[in-house]
Amino acid sequence: MYQSILYPTDGSEGAGSAADHVREIAGAFDATVHVLYVVDARHADYGLSGAFLTDEGSGVRADPAPDEGSGMVGEGGNAEETRAALVERGEEIVDRAAATIGDGGVSTETAVVTGTPHEAILEYADANDVDLVVMGTHGRTGIERYLLGSVTEKVVRLSDAPVVTVRADEAE
Repeated sequence: MYQSILYPTDGSEGAGSAADHVREIAGAFDATVHVLYVVDARHADYGLSGAFLTDEGSGVRADPAPDEGSGMVGEGGNAEETRAALVERGEEIVDRAAATIGDGGVSTETAVVTGTPHEAILEYADANDVDLVVMGTHGRTGIERYLLGSVTEKVVRLSDAPVVTVRADEAE
């Protein structure tokens, strides 16, 4: 039934909450899991002078806490340096996720692409004949959901393949 499963991740706990489900589903169907990270083009196309990559997911904070000294990207406001740092961060995230999922003997493939997250996920799914998409969700509600939108929600609404969503643990 499922031969190819897409697991988009940004490295956050919300996305990570879906990893166990991906591993179980892929193991049951002997499916290959495509672990995908999308470098958000809005971050990659601009030199974010003084921006920091956060340890939680792919967030870019323009105003880091003064005592933070790691993860700085695009010191001179160079878009190319920023893009390279974000791609490198994405590669670390997909490699870590693939190792976690692959621990159960599941076959994995990794990819890092640049674009608008929901569009890039949908394009990747179509281009790779994905049978199922499994995504974590932060469970935002109210004004936060309205203002920030939801990549997961957009993928659910627009995907040709079935989408399984896994809500982040309540402890988050």
